[in-house]
Amino acid sequence: MASAGIFSRLGAALLYALLITPRTLAASANQSCDTIDDGYRCSPEITHFWGQYAPWFAVESAVAVQPPDGCSVTFASVLSRHGGRDPTASKTMAYALLVAVIQQTATSFPDEYAFLRSYNYTLGADLLSDAGRQEMVNSGAHFYRRYSALVGRYVPFVRSSGQDRVVESANKWLSGFAQAAKNSTPAAIDVIIPEGSGMNNTLSHEICTNFEEGALDKVGDNAQAVWTTKFVPPIRTRVNSKLGTNLTSSDIINLMDLCPFNTIGSPGARVSDFCYLFSVDEWHQYDYYESLGKYYGYGNGNPLGPTQGVGYVNELLARLTETPVDDHTNSNRTLDSDPATFPLHRKVYADFSHDNDMTAIFAALGLYNSTKPLSNTTLEGTDETSGYSAAWTVPFAARMYVEKLSCG
Repeated sequence: MASAGIFSRLGAALLYALLITPRTLAASANQSCDTIDDGYRCSPEITHFWGQYAPWFAVESAVAVQPPDGCSVTFASVLSRHGGRDPTASKTMAYALLVAVIQQTATSFPDEYAFLRSYNYTLGADLLSDAGRQEMVNSGAHFYRRYSALVGRYVPFVRSSGQDRVVESANKWLSGFAQAAKNSTPAAIDVIIPEGSGMNNTLSHEICTNFEEGALDKVGDNAQAVWTTKFVPPIRTRVNSKLGTNLTSSDIINLMDLCPFNTIGSPGARVSDFCYLFSVDEWHQYDYYESLGKYYGYGNGNPLGPTQGVGYVNELLARLTETPVDDHTNSNRTLDSDPATFPLHRKVYADFSHDNDMTAIFAALGLYNSTKPLSNTTLEGTDETSGYSAAWTVPFAARMYVEKLSCG
């Protein structure tokens, strides 16, 4: 996806920001669901509609993804989300409780619900799954393949936000990069930026109290709550009728969450039985639910959403123009003023972050300025949202490539 306006001061240099997103593909039974160049390919009519819980998959681009004739890439940067993971600690407790409630209160387990009778909840909390690790290995290999001419001469400078799953994702990316380059020893992460309240970190938002704790913190939740009243009731009625339970609307959302998390958490990331409890149309509705949460929680739909990405954009501009960082938001001035921790003359960079931060950064870059405010009462497809979808923008292992080109 091209977004050159914000970088107009680069003059004759041509810049592309590429948001690498999904193309619908089918995978036969003897193929791996996840691939280096096309991402996750199994049951795309379901798996490509899981919002931020979708595994990364390549999407047809509206613009050419290869440099124009006569142009060469002179700078490449990737901003990546971590790979697929287990649920967060609070969510994994909620999911385990839901399973227990269903197993203790259901009066029947008919047809596609039969597996629930003996299902054993084994998901952990917060850490990468094996499938998530492989996603990042594949991502590193994909980056090397795309920029082999450039990275053969320049070593990537790598930063990671400090959460364990992000650090491990960066290391797995470096492993995939090294394997593709046929290097026996992967490089090390150059800078790990601690996370936490009060920490200036452009890869993890936590310092703006008006955003983190004020009324704007609920904008995304509120949009999702309205949409929940539109699409969940028929699902809730059907599930309760089938099982003989009294599940709430929140329970239904959690039950749907168990589909992507059990898929990502399974050997080979094969599609979970939970996924077949719901129709294709219902997965589209679920995907829209997750998109509303990101758009209004951290994107253009939240007045403070784009502000959370300004610091990273200013760092990106500094790298592109090889000038000191000019920022008064959440950048770490100590790190950014030191050439050892924020060099300005490298040609290849890799940063590792989270979905919420990437959503804010995309908003700060203006990548979705053409997207009209999303309706919270009517489902809108990507043709109506100018390509905006949480599954397209911030799936597990999401990545944005930024390139500077020399032409002529």
